[in-house]
Amino acid sequence: MPDLPLVLGIESSCDEMAAAVLRGDFEILSSVVHGQADVHAPYGGVVPELASRDHVRVVARVVEKALEEAGIGADELDGVAMTAGPGLVGSLLVGLCFGKAFAYARGLPFVGVHHLVGHLVAAEVGTQHGRASGGEGTGDGGQLAPPYVGLVVSGGHTALYQVNPEGRPGLLGETRDDAAGEAFDKVAKLLGLAYPGGPAISKLAREGDPRAIDFPRPMSKRPGLDFSYSGLKTAVSVELARRGGLDALGPGECADLAASFEAAVVDSLVARSVRAMRQCMTNTDVRQIAVVGGVAANDRLREEMRAAGAREGFEAIFPPMDLCTDNAVMIAAAGSRLLSRGVRDDLCLEAFSRVPLGETPWRDPESADAVTALDQASP
Repeated sequence: MPDLPLVLGIESSCDEMAAAVLRGDFEILSSVVHGQADVHAPYGGVVPELASRDHVRVVARVVEKALEEAGIGADELDGVAMTAGPGLVGSLLVGLCFGKAFAYARGLPFVGVHHLVGHLVAAEVGTQHGRASGGEGTGDGGQLAPPYVGLVVSGGHTALYQVNPEGRPGLLGETRDDAAGEAFDKVAKLLGLAYPGGPAISKLAREGDPRAIDFPRPMSKRPGLDFSYSGLKTAVSVELARRGGLDALGPGECADLAASFEAAVVDSLVARSVRAMRQCMTNTDVRQIAVVGGVAANDRLREEMRAAGAREGFEAIFPPMDLCTDNAVMIAAAGSRLLSRGVRDDLCLEAFSRVPLGETPWRDPESADAVTALDQASP
């Protein structure tokens, strides 16, 4: 395999079907994402059966478009990488089965990639391209490389990890119930906003006062680094009922609710991240935090985390907006690292709905191939 392989990445863990082609693990030749917001909007959230059916309908076209935009033929590829988990099993299986068949028919090696590893690699890709957003005095953001703290914050995940140059990432804290992105979607539904809820809440929040309602900051008085958002969602519901329900709210009140809720979530994420950084900076060489996942696109979170970094002496790095939400660039980049190190999967590769970060249950744990793309990250 050449030093800079051409790798096709396929991501289908939830309601986006995406494909991308990378040269090596940093040069993006194409990135195609097919979303399903219109499919799920009537239900206020993702319907797994509808998501997988739509993936079946579009997967071949999405991959074909990615190859076309990259200006290459399938015979020029050196490998294929697909998300193997975590995610919705039906959705995962579509991308996984297509990718395995595509690779097998052409005699190409292929690997399964951990979805959350992909998100963290996206931040590293962003810094290589000068497109990542960093803290004060860092221009477009410094180059991200282990060791660092990773805050994964999305609709399905909210957790803090210490990412090391070698070995598995260490879990520092995680949500005990709802993920932050899930809370955004649920509160958006309470406020009668369209799906997806995160962008809708953020847009409405710009018109409101974040200090109008003093919502609780979850887990703020408890030790440790865990998160919790189910109680905050309940607090919004109670406040809404106290005001007579959604129909009784004026436009300004609804905006204030959105802004106050968003502020509570962001304050919680930043406070826990600062605590994690203080802990790691005391004991290790960690000086950066990578904030990844769909919620990393939130403007208030970016602003507050950067400000916290400037105060505390660490650098907060965010992927570019198009690499925050689910995409195949991150899967191709992580897959390229694995393929370049000789890692291979076979046709027995399965989909997994739940997989702790750093684990690869689709590989023999005793095998040298039981590694992630975060181990000894490539330069």
